[in-house]
Amino acid sequence: MEFTAKAIATFLKGNVEGNPEAVVTTVSKIEEGKPGSLCFLANPQYTHFIYTTEATIVLVNNNFKAEKPVAATLIRVENAYEAFASLLELYNQSLPQPKGIDKMTFIDESAIIGENIYLGAFAYIGKNVKIGNNVKIYPQVFIGENVQIGDNTILYAGVKIYHACVIGSDCILHSGVVIGADGFGFAMQSADSYKKVPQIGNVVIEDKVEVGANTTIDRATIGSTIIRKGVKFDNLIQIAHNVEIGENTVICAQTGISGSTKIGKKCMIAGQVGVIGHISIADEVKIAAQSGIGTTIKEKGIIVQGSPSFNIHEYQKSYVLFKQLPQLRKQILELQKEIKNLKESK
Repeated sequence: MEFTAKAIATFLKGNVEGNPEAVVTTVSKIEEGKPGSLCFLANPQYTHFIYTTEATIVLVNNNFKAEKPVAATLIRVENAYEAFASLLELYNQSLPQPKGIDKMTFIDESAIIGENIYLGAFAYIGKNVKIGNNVKIYPQVFIGENVQIGDNTILYAGVKIYHACVIGSDCILHSGVVIGADGFGFAMQSADSYKKVPQIGNVVIEDKVEVGANTTIDRATIGSTIIRKGVKFDNLIQIAHNVEIGENTVICAQTGISGSTKIGKKCMIAGQVGVIGHISIADEVKIAAQSGIGTTIKEKGIIVQGSPSFNIHEYQKSYVLFKQLPQLRKQILELQKEIKNLKESK
């Protein structure tokens, strides 16, 4: 598909600086821009590429000031990154969309299926399942009995949803996601024996949640594991039984949240973070990568780092000392030697 700078600017409510009839047919990164492509500049670290890129059109923020001539046509917008995301969404919507029900699917006769849905080959729809309108279910998806799925949700290939779980509207579950596997519950019977604790709850995922590939969300022991509206999960995340994640929280890859922990709204949790069970984290907390959270965080909006974690500013001050420990040890040993020599010389 072809788009002119004028048409793109109209869609984004931006302003063209250069040739309004410049045409693009694809998108690119600014450092790899080729003629006929569109890219964006949002990170100041990439500013130097705008003077060398061969891209035909570049989206920039309204406050961008060129220090040298720019060959590309510029479209000035309020937020170049968000504008680029909007264009990618528009492009994605223009691609052919799968439709219909493949003859190699299994749908239990008690299931209720909405209108305009897609069911790929070898998908399994269990008893008493309810699926909304405009849902896309790709091949080899398993949906257990009594599951509910809202309108416009997408389940990519290989997603597994165990019985009685609830998935909201406008959700995206990527390949390999497992919703509703048993929580990790075992009671010790003797020194070498464990008894499995039945996990009879479910998982409830509210609207507009995206779950990355191979992420697992365990069902509750009793009650529900709850993922609130607008939450975004990266790939390879483990959410344990009875956890609750607040609205619009974002969690990056390889993070693990232990059982019965409550995480607030609009939190940002970086990669490889570990959170112990039965604690709570306040709203808008930010947790740096590879941190270990071992106690409740009560302060709204605090940034923490380290394992065990504490205020990031205190952590950064302490880190200066961490790096100097070998040198400090050497100095201490030298001082001890000098003191010994002084004592022996008396």
